[in-house]
Amino acid sequence: MTFFQRMLASIGFGAAQVDTRLSKNAYYPGEEVEGVVHIRGGQVEQRIEEIYISLVTEYKREVNNSRVKETREIAKYLVSDPFTLGPNEEMEVPFRFRLAEHTPLTLGHTPVWFSTGLDIASAIDPSDSDRIEVIPSPEMQVVFDAADRLGFRLREAEVKQSPRFGGRIGLLQEFEFVPAGRFRGELDELEISFLPATEGLELLMQIDRKARGLAGFIAEAVDADETLLRLRIHPADLSKGSSYMAGLLAELIQDHL
Repeated sequence: MTFFQRMLASIGFGAAQVDTRLSKNAYYPGEEVEGVVHIRGGQVEQRIEEIYISLVTEYKREVNNSRVKETREIAKYLVSDPFTLGPNEEMEVPFRFRLAEHTPLTLGHTPVWFSTGLDIASAIDPSDSDRIEVIPSPEMQVVFDAADRLGFRLREAEVKQSPRFGGRIGLLQEFEFVPAGRFRGELDELEISFLPATEGLELLMQIDRKARGLAGFIAEAVDADETLLRLRIHPADLSKGSSYMAGLLAELIQDHL
């Protein structure tokens, strides 16, 4: 190995390459992810300190009265111990981990992707990015189906900063529904977010009542027409299906009109 080869490898020329290959492309939060990291050695031998896979998303942040998109690492998974990769050597490192429970769903315009990197001392780390689809878990789907039964239509899904409810990563995904059935004319919108829970589901719900008369318009101007609720749903209730869940949600909304 010449000094010139080592120098080129340190700045990325003729260095190792990495490619993550997933067993599938769609997952729900909490589901097990499996795959392999395929590595091809470069022109020189290199010491790989670690292989890591980061789970990344985009969110919107308020900056000087405008909203800008930023990226945030949701979770990071270590998938290998240190090893030495020979010149032109090819190898596959299998991995298995559980997708973070607080991973946003890729509804609306929310992207989620895995970023895989090789940590190589004194060199530019090669990397690879793979977009994934994040779908509702079976428990989440019960809630979405219940909202659909009540005539709510999803208008927007957005990831925002939320120091209060966003947990360790400080982000919360809001699902904004508009009433097109039973509660049309009584609500402007219904917002639902899923909070981490050890079992079952915990919902954060914002009920936005439609303004009526002068008092209603005054209340709307100061956000007094909005009610924020936290609802814990036990596994036994989720197992009863979307029809039962629709009844629970309807009763809760009716109590706060």
